[in-house]
This record gives sequence, C-alpha cells and structure tokens, in this order.
Amino acid sequence: MRAHKNVLAFVMAGGEGSRLHPLTADRCKPAVPFNGKHRIVDFVLSNLVNSEIYSVYLLVQYKSQSLIEHVRQSWTMTRFIPQHFITVVPPQMRHGREWFQGTADAVAQNIHLIESFRPDIVAVFGADHIYRMDVRQMIDFHVRSDAQASVATLPVRLDQCDQFGIVEVDDRHRIVEFKEKPRATRPMPGSRTHALASMGNYIFNADVLLKVLRRMRDSGDSDFGKHILPSMVNTHKLVAYDFDTNIIPGTEPYEEQGYWRDVGTIDAYYEAHFDTLGAAPKFRLTNRQWPIYASSEPAESAQIENGIINRSVVGSGSVIDGASLDHAMLRRSVHVERSARLEHCIVMERSRIGRGAQVRRAIIDQDNDVPPMERIGFDLEQDRKRFHVSEGGIVVVPAGYFPPRAHGSSFIPREFDSGAETVHQRQEALA
Repeated sequence: MRAHKNVLAFVMAGGEGSRLHPLTADRCKPAVPFNGKHRIVDFVLSNLVNSEIYSVYLLVQYKSQSLIEHVRQSWTMTRFIPQHFITVVPPQMRHGREWFQGTADAVAQNIHLIESFRPDIVAVFGADHIYRMDVRQMIDFHVRSDAQASVATLPVRLDQCDQFGIVEVDDRHRIVEFKEKPRATRPMPGSRTHALASMGNYIFNADVLLKVLRRMRDSGDSDFGKHILPSMVNTHKLVAYDFDTNIIPGTEPYEEQGYWRDVGTIDAYYEAHFDTLGAAPKFRLTNRQWPIYASSEPAESAQIENGIINRSVVGSGSVIDGASLDHAMLRRSVHVERSARLEHCIVMERSRIGRGAQVRRAIIDQDNDVPPMERIGFDLEQDRKRFHVSEGGIVVVPAGYFPPRAHGSSFIPREFDSGAETVHQRQEALA
C-alpha cells in the first residue's frame, strides 16, 4: 500500500447536533468531549493523519469557537512543510450571504481551495463518528475499481435504514441506487436482515468533483447524500467500499472488528463511552500503532487518596477522596469527595461531586459542583423537572447548572478564574 500524497481532505464539522442537546448548548457536535481526553472530531483527524493525509480543511459552522480553540491547541502542523496543515474554514459567503446549506454546498462554497491545491483525490469525511479507518485502503480500492466516486459502507439493520443513506450494489460493488434515509428498503445481497449503509465518508476524483460542484450552483442541490450522489449513480461510476475489509494494525482479537458508532444521540454517545472500558473493550483507545490523538493536558496526574474503583477512567488532575466509582468516566480536574458514589456516569472537566452524593446513569457536563448528598438518576420523574432525560433514561446535567460552593474556586484552573466573568460567560471558550 502506497501513500497517496496528492490528496486533499474536507472534514464536515459544522453539525449542530440538536439530538445531543444539552451537550451541544454551547458547542458544536464535533467539539463534544469523548472519553477521558478526546473530542469527537479527534477520531476523523487521527484517521486522516495516521493515513498520511496531512492536507485537511475543517469546515465549521454552528457554535464553532470551542472547536476552533481545540484545533488550534491540539492539531498544529509544522509551518516548514506548506502542504501539511489542518485549517479551520468557517462559511466564507463568497457566492452570497448564506451559511452552508448542506455538505455539498459547504465544499462548493470553498471550491477555490480545491482549484488552488490541485489534488488528484478529494476525501470528504464526516466529523461525528467514533471509529478507526485507514483511508489509504479505501483510496487504493477506489483507484483499482477505476471509480469516479467511492462511498464507505457498512451493514445496518433494516429497521435502522431511515437513519442512513442506503446503497444497493451489483456483484462488482458498483452502486446502482442511493437513497437517503428511506422508510423501507431491500436487504443487501446475502442477508435478510441488513442493508448497506453509507458512513458519510466519500472519495472523489478531483476533476469529477469540480465539475459536479460547478453544475450544482445552478441546480440548487446542496447535500451529497440527498442530492449529489443519487444524481451521479446513472452518470458516473460510483462504488461501495466495504469498511469491514479495513485492517488496522494493533487491533486486538477481543475488539469488535469494524467498530463504528454514530454518536448523534445521548443514548448512543453514552453507550459508546462504555465500549472503551475494561481489560478487553469493544474499542480500545490505547492502540499504539494507530493512536487517537488527544489534547495535551496541562493538569497534574490523577490523585487517588482511597476508595473503591471498578472499571473506570480517571482523567489527569482529578482527585478521588474516599469515593466509590463503578463504570465511571472522569475527564480532567474532577474532584469526587468522600462517600460519593458514581455508577455508570460520565463527568466532564472541572466538576466536583460533593460528599455523599449519588449519581448513576448520568452525564455531568463541565463546571458543575454537585452538592453533598445530591441524588441524580434514581427518580427519573423528578430528574425531568430539572434536567434533560434521554429516551434510554440517561440524565444530562448541563454545564454550570450547579454553581460553585464557597470552596469552589479551587477546582477551576487559575488561568480561567480571573476578572468578572462567570462560568456561563466563558462556556463557549472552555467547552
């Protein structure tokens, strides 16, 4: 497998993430934290960099400030190699005063970037999923197939088809039909229960993509899945790349092969976290041969005074003082006080769980000081009066809902604790 040097990548990072509310109240979906140190966007960027694709434009739109700050701090590329960059691109409004109207429109509004870079291949990838993928293998398949566009695909249950773009293929992997989120569809060849779904990751020959984007300005089409790819089925050679054939070095036998999760809902986001826990997880984040890069952490190492901890992640700068953690995932600078209990919880940055508090099946967003003896996740009817509760019964406490107690300034880093700003005023920058 060779490195494809003349590849330009666009990452669609403008998602509003309304189904992830309130986690997306002050940040866009790709900027939502994941696991102990990561953001959702880190997965697609890591896959591209590990695949030796270093020329990346990140197209942003909604509530993008925290994502911009994260990329600036964590994804800097050397200035001595001009074609090595990860650059954030907001709507430029070069052809009008409209924001991005869809995925294809986002690329079309930045067509000048393709024209100036002059790539052979353009990769258009989503920023909303948890997975590992060697993109070079998909490009090799695209070239061998003499395709003009390729779509990464994987099987999904028939009752989930209305959530994905569904493709039908012939025996040579050529796409003969592309439907965006159909209510019903035929099963894929060789199965009665599954259909072939698009992952939202595409490879295009650059010359073909440029022609399509220029034509779409007059047609009013705006989205790859809804408009562009279905219209190309009869005029271009489109092929389906089987994601299950993608081989990642360092994958352990106990991991779920072809692991991929769309974390677009609270329940899916919550469940994907716990796929990473344990000695034999479904998806192991510590693969040294294919790392998922994360932000550098300025905080000190975690400190555990004492307590009972079972299958949990404790982020840097956190303190566990005589508490009980069972399937808990703590990001950085979280303080869990004596006799508190966390069960199947996600707790984000700079939060404190007070003495004797009990929290289960919940997501505590950043900058929360949960009071002593508080109970969350035990009475969902009462919880709904204060918080968002997902269909699966996951309680989500918004960022800054519980204000700091008298001692509270100690657990907010000093660099963020000056002046007259409140936690709410600086959530956009800290999210």
